[in-house]
Amino acid sequence: MTILHFIFPPLSNEILWLLLLLANFFSILAAYRFFGKTGLYIWIPISTILANIQVLKMVDLFTIGVTLGNITYASSFLVTDILSENYGKASARKAVFIGFFSLSATVIIMNLALMFKPNEVDFIQESLKNIFSLLPRIALASLVAYGISQLHDVWAYNFWKTRLPQMKFLWLRNNASTIVSQLLDSIIFTFIAFWGLLPTNEFFEILITTYLLKLIVAVVDTPFLYLAKMMFTHQTVKET
Repeated sequence: MTILHFIFPPLSNEILWLLLLLANFFSILAAYRFFGKTGLYIWIPISTILANIQVLKMVDLFTIGVTLGNITYASSFLVTDILSENYGKASARKAVFIGFFSLSATVIIMNLALMFKPNEVDFIQESLKNIFSLLPRIALASLVAYGISQLHDVWAYNFWKTRLPQMKFLWLRNNASTIVSQLLDSIIFTFIAFWGLLPTNEFFEILITTYLLKLIVAVVDTPFLYLAKMMFTHQTVKET
């Protein structure tokens, strides 16, 4: 039982999913408010590492089986869009490469840690193995999908930004870039991570529902992009 069980009453998965979404997006705004661009860069390793752990957990949402981690992973697209909007393409691409590095380092270091022989009083080895022994395949899927989809998102966002530069088109360039990028991410990640491990019908159910959930997140993150833009415009961001 976690500490949150003492704070919140038993909640449905759907309510928890909404709370997780809000927790991610408001955390991004808080990181941006108090640490500026550095705060956005900090969120990238948080989202990539946590998402690749959360994705191992299967849950039911509206009676449909899905993998967890979609929100946290999709939040990285909000970060790169904020960077593209407020600081330009180069800053957003830097965030993508930070994500590559953080996930790669995590895979290498944790798998080296698993190679240590535990002593007789150790009680955590099997739990770590359940999470991180599967991580290389998940990480490979994430790295390939992350690289292609994120670089596409950065390119697409700046493509639309040059053609739709006004503030009133912010929602359009945000969604025009992210919706396609999330589709690329879902297809690439699901095939590399789960093809051959799950029954075919469950595999395609995960692929479709994963994209639909990411699509919802992509649409919902738009007001937070507007908030980040206003924070930048009104200079309420503390640059470190």
